[in-house]
Amino acid sequence: MVQRIRLRYAKRGRLRFTSHRDFARAFERALRRAEIPMAYSAGFSPHPKISYVGASPTGVASEAEYLEIGLARRVDPQAVRRELDAALPPGLDITEAVEAGPGSLAERMHAARWRIEFDAPAPEVAAALAALLATSQALVERRTKDGRKLVDARAAILAATVVDPGNGPEGHQRAIMDAVVRLTTPAIRPDDVLAALAAVGGLARTVPARAVRLAQGPLDGSGGVSDPLALDRAMGVGPVGTGVREDATQLDEANS
Repeated sequence: MVQRIRLRYAKRGRLRFTSHRDFARAFERALRRAEIPMAYSAGFSPHPKISYVGASPTGVASEAEYLEIGLARRVDPQAVRRELDAALPPGLDITEAVEAGPGSLAERMHAARWRIEFDAPAPEVAAALAALLATSQALVERRTKDGRKLVDARAAILAATVVDPGNGPEGHQRAIMDAVVRLTTPAIRPDDVLAALAAVGGLARTVPARAVRLAQGPLDGSGGVSDPLALDRAMGVGPVGTGVREDATQLDEANS
């Protein structure tokens, strides 16, 4: 492996219903279509070197998904971004590519920032949130492949606020919650927060909600979530590299 590139991508619109497994299949097809010079694992069944970090739940939109790929030769990260974005369907959008610096990307993921929009009066959602934040524990039930288990949704919530954006286009009352949630194991998802708002705050479970992950990464000094690629971007590791489709023979001729 000659180079590692870290990618930020988004799941938007109907593509938010793409499962992580389906995205992985689509991404590997895009790698082949874009002719990205991937590095592969050794052994009898080689696999492209791809590391996924903290994928969002199925059905939840996200502006902050991350992964890392290993390449067999140096390539301009911006060429990789353009080619992969063109090869993926609209709604699965590659928004940034940087050459990886030292350390693990996964180790930088401490918290996520979520925006959850409710079709409900803002005072009602704010009252439920205040009740949730006032308690020390909010156990909610989650269905897993090993059966049902209890998770503490309150312990992961670092900060949360509710604002009133005004009525929607059809006159419906709305509320928007902005929440910073610590990335734990198991990770607390928007559904868990909604279940806690119902169990502790009395918010009706029939209230529709739409969630989008706005950011994930290290916690900053003010309790917000900072950019996990900032260090890589600042370091500007190594020479830029070539276009995606320039083959090794052309590289050798250029360097002779």
